[in-house]
Amino acid sequence: MIPKAFNWATPEMQPREKMTIFTPTPIPLENGIDQIEGGELDHRDLHLDLYHVHGPDSPFTSQLPLSFSVILSRDQARVRALNHRLSKSKHKKLRKSASGALLRPKLVSVPLNPGLSIGTGNYYVKIGLGSPATYYLMVVDTGSSFSWLQCQPCLSFCHSQVGQIFDPSASKTYKKLSCYATECSALKSATLNDPGCDSKKTCLYAASYGDSSFSIGYLSQDLLTISPRDTFPGFVYGCGQDNEGLFGRSAGLIGLAKNKLSLLSQVSKNYGYAFSYCLPSTGSFSGSLSIGKASLFSPALKFTPMMSDSLDPSLYFLRIAAITVAGKLLSVSPTAYKVSTIIDSGTVITRLPVPVYRALSQAFGKIMSAKHQTAPAYSILDTCYKGSVKTITSDVPTVQIMFPGGASLNLRPQNVLVDVDSDVTCLAFAGTSNVAIVGNHQQQGFKVAYDVTSSRIGIAPGGC
Repeated sequence: MIPKAFNWATPEMQPREKMTIFTPTPIPLENGIDQIEGGELDHRDLHLDLYHVHGPDSPFTSQLPLSFSVILSRDQARVRALNHRLSKSKHKKLRKSASGALLRPKLVSVPLNPGLSIGTGNYYVKIGLGSPATYYLMVVDTGSSFSWLQCQPCLSFCHSQVGQIFDPSASKTYKKLSCYATECSALKSATLNDPGCDSKKTCLYAASYGDSSFSIGYLSQDLLTISPRDTFPGFVYGCGQDNEGLFGRSAGLIGLAKNKLSLLSQVSKNYGYAFSYCLPSTGSFSGSLSIGKASLFSPALKFTPMMSDSLDPSLYFLRIAAITVAGKLLSVSPTAYKVSTIIDSGTVITRLPVPVYRALSQAFGKIMSAKHQTAPAYSILDTCYKGSVKTITSDVPTVQIMFPGGASLNLRPQNVLVDVDSDVTCLAFAGTSNVAIVGNHQQQGFKVAYDVTSSRIGIAPGGC
């Protein structure tokens, strides 16, 4: 999900009658979110599995999956919103987010699961909230900062989700934050929306996204549990009372972008300002999400600089150096790659600058069309062939995306092509005249590491 600003008075985003909102007087930041205390943890690894919602271990697999054309349509909505967001921010001078201190190597990890059957290209993890802890399936997103989940009593609306909806009254450690809390002041940079205030001076957040999805509710604090031995007191998040849009049957969303209110920033106080993941493909078992400096300790990782971009300091920018097909460089000028480029867990299809994409399509098509019948374009995908990835694997030329510093994505056939129908497969790339994006289809099966403290991004092969 890509955040998008909206006005509290916008009709389609307006909270229902039971949530009366007042615009608060601007509150100056004091010591910021760094005042929130986290529990001191021991030296050990903590692991989160990451699942694709369409994978074999997913609780969503019993749901009827959306067609791939709908997935592409929503992917396009995300990309349009991202371009709009960066365009609006172009002339703003945004403050750089805190880099965090280099801490002793510890690691928190959870299973990371793939998910398409709920209509999203993102992935989800299972985390606990409250005292005692209850666990929820939460979508993970590197393109947004604020974390929230659906909360009882759902004053306006809660969508259907897997498992029970969080009940704040059942948690001994739950706390609503006031309009005068420094965390309330920090909402603007995390959500792109000004905070609201109810009649009791409780801080209200509004998290809105490019596909018109949104969540509105109370800014809250509670105990976050990633495993029984790994807990984080005072975790700041949104307790959603009106949650509408394309969230499928997840409980909510976890933000991993670079912002003081992101889950990454709050957990990094214990582990270090870094994380990595391995995104599993649709048909595979779970991947993993790991947070902490220890997630960078892999000899197979090759690093490229994490670029800083004033368009939006919270996103993860890098630079593509070159692309090869069957070992040959594309016939484009090196300057064609010099555009703002983001690596993103929630965009499915990689977007390349138009000259680069055209050269890729031509080089790839020249090899493939000699052996396979072409098929009509499918939505935004215009380089398509009869057959499936499985049936034509042996004929797919190698494609390599290279980055400065030696990092690269040496793509397998399943990263290069995507099955859009039972007998049609297409090149999983598209052109863009705006911001380029390295999507999650090309990242599947690789370890991708984000070393925020040292401003670098690492890539390693190996699978989940």
